[in-house]
Amino acid sequence: MAFQDFDYISERRKNEQKQKAKNRIMIGVVLFLAVLVLIAAAACAYVYINRNSAADGKTGKHSTNHPNPAKDKAAHAKDDGNAATLKAVKMLCSSTDYIQTCQDSLSKYIGSNATASKQPKDLLQAAISVVSAELQKVYDKVSTMNFDTPELKGAFEDCKVLFQDAKDELNSSVSSVHQQTTTSLSSSTPDLNNWLSAVMSYQETCIDGFPDGDVKTSMNTSLQSVKELTSNSLAIVNQVSGLFSAVNFGASRRLLDHDGLPSWMSDEDRRMLKRKDKSKDKSLVPNVTVALDGSGQFKTISDALAAMPTAYEGRYNIYVKEGIYQEYPIVSKNMINVTIYGDGSQKSVVTGNKNFVDGVRTFQTATFTVLGDGFMAQSIGFKNTAGGEKHQAVAIRVQADRSVFLNCRMEGYQDTVYAQTHRQFYRGCLITGTVDFIFGDAASIFQNCVMYIMKPLDNQQTIVTAQGRIDKRETTGIVLQNCKILADKGFEEDKMKFKNYLGRPWKEYSRTIVMESEIGELIDPAGWMPWEGDFALNTLYYAEYANTGPGAKTDSRVKWAGYKGIISKTEAQKYTVTPFLQGDTWLDSNTKVRFGLSS
Repeated sequence: MAFQDFDYISERRKNEQKQKAKNRIMIGVVLFLAVLVLIAAAACAYVYINRNSAADGKTGKHSTNHPNPAKDKAAHAKDDGNAATLKAVKMLCSSTDYIQTCQDSLSKYIGSNATASKQPKDLLQAAISVVSAELQKVYDKVSTMNFDTPELKGAFEDCKVLFQDAKDELNSSVSSVHQQTTTSLSSSTPDLNNWLSAVMSYQETCIDGFPDGDVKTSMNTSLQSVKELTSNSLAIVNQVSGLFSAVNFGASRRLLDHDGLPSWMSDEDRRMLKRKDKSKDKSLVPNVTVALDGSGQFKTISDALAAMPTAYEGRYNIYVKEGIYQEYPIVSKNMINVTIYGDGSQKSVVTGNKNFVDGVRTFQTATFTVLGDGFMAQSIGFKNTAGGEKHQAVAIRVQADRSVFLNCRMEGYQDTVYAQTHRQFYRGCLITGTVDFIFGDAASIFQNCVMYIMKPLDNQQTIVTAQGRIDKRETTGIVLQNCKILADKGFEEDKMKFKNYLGRPWKEYSRTIVMESEIGELIDPAGWMPWEGDFALNTLYYAEYANTGPGAKTDSRVKWAGYKGIISKTEAQKYTVTPFLQGDTWLDSNTKVRFGLSS
């Protein structure tokens, strides 16, 4: 029977290969015919032009000029090239929301770069370059503005950092497009969407940092052009990728090797991803150990990070012994592939109390900040002890791409976890809070996590999520999969005295999916809460799938146009680890990651 099964699989693969060969032939024929059509059109145009030229000669229109065939041919070629470029620009811009902005910016860029190629790939590169140029122009302009209060000066300092982050993402995008062939461009689409979505988020975060007033309005107005250009770039990325995905037969896809991990990962990274309990694995050798009692090389996590070699290759492991670490560590952007693990999420704890009421901007209140890509944390706690009366007080802010949190604990009240940007994965974590305690504009999946709703202030309602997508093409959202949404023990008796919700729309295209999760009875039957009036109710995307528990009933859910209700299994599958985070290229099944739906 085994041989029969193998033969059947082999025959099926042969048939698939034959079908792929047929597809290649068909595409080749279509392209060949298209070329013939273009040649025929050019020939007809040439004949038509010659006849008109001859007629003009007979009527004496050009009797004073001597004919110059070479010059005329060059002029016609230039005109044909300009027409073709204009047509390509119009075609690419037709899919954008800001068509005129798109056409004007690309035409201007092409006009000032006469030697640039006019292929779709190069037009995409031009579209992203235009964003970077406009961002620099806006920065130069706002730098001359008068920021005459500490609040305004602080907000602008945040903007300078965010502008630089945006430029870095744009440079990465341009470089990625430049390195691709036209037909392999679709393989880099997820990264491009990821980077450009982050650029959108950085702009909005900059604006949000300013207090309401004329300066904030001015900043919003100044950045509007950059927002439009970034949105256009996102649209063009997907259109260009779609144009050539049919002829990209997967040859450029980063393949996984025999152990299910990407071929480009080091052996050390594989061990880290495959290990189920980092804190108890004796084979793991930390680069440095942090211990309050002096038994390690450092007494603070911040000192351990500061001592990390600038040119370190591979994964840098920091073991944090049991203790309460009162500090504000930052894993900076140049600290790539850092792992921090402790003796347990209630034993090794990083704690702080920065908060909005005491004059710290939300962006800067985080106890722990992660900016460096490829970050991992396990068996460690992150806590903001400011309390509910201090309002926004972040326990952890994560901006790093491909970041992983396993068996961690994030404790706070309002704005506990700031999943700011890029791709993030949380597994087996415990998160506490009251208002918007999981928020941000990352593409984030929380899997097998427990969300404990704390008792809020008397005048408050509790909300688990507040997602911040500002453009419908951003590939971001908050996904809660196989989680538990319950009342904290201290809130159990009073939980029905308050209104408690799954989420509310922080920004216009807010997107949140709750699936395969247990929803406690404290969640209001409406399920979701508006932000203010009818803001974003038609443009948001909220959905549920296969949830259980007394709070999972959808009979009395909100009737907003953006609320999708219970979605299909096919739709829910789009928000699992592989399609939503491209997790199959950087997460391994041995970490107990669930790549798809449970059933």
